[in-house]
Amino acid sequence: MGVRRELEANFDFEIVDEFLEHFSMMVDVMEPLIVNLSKESHYKDDINELFRIFHNLKSASSFLRLEPIIRLSTFVESALETLREEDGPANEEVITWLLSISDMFEKWYDDLKLDNDLSKIEFALLKLPDMDKN
Repeated sequence: MGVRRELEANFDFEIVDEFLEHFSMMVDVMEPLIVNLSKESHYKDDINELFRIFHNLKSASSFLRLEPIIRLSTFVESALETLREEDGPANEEVITWLLSISDMFEKWYDDLKLDNDLSKIEFALLKLPDMDKN
């Protein structure tokens, strides 16, 4: 039994379906927001939107008890809180790290959609990038 069937066995189908729909929408907007962090004019709005997305992912996955998603969302949310204090733009290392984070969430969406087990968090994602501007 994959993660989707496990969710559907433990939660109402509509809750699972709505979670998947919102998860998909949030994953779809991550990459353009991350890329825009390199532009000073977009930085504040986009870093705040990314923070909101990861906060929502953390909350929704907590309700469904999806531990890997909870853990990575919490970790990223904390890093984004630090980045929210900056004026921007983000440096290349931060953008590359966030794009890798986005890829992990895309992988998890595919796992959920295809009813696979959730992929393991890639260890490299747990190393924070240098968040100072270059």
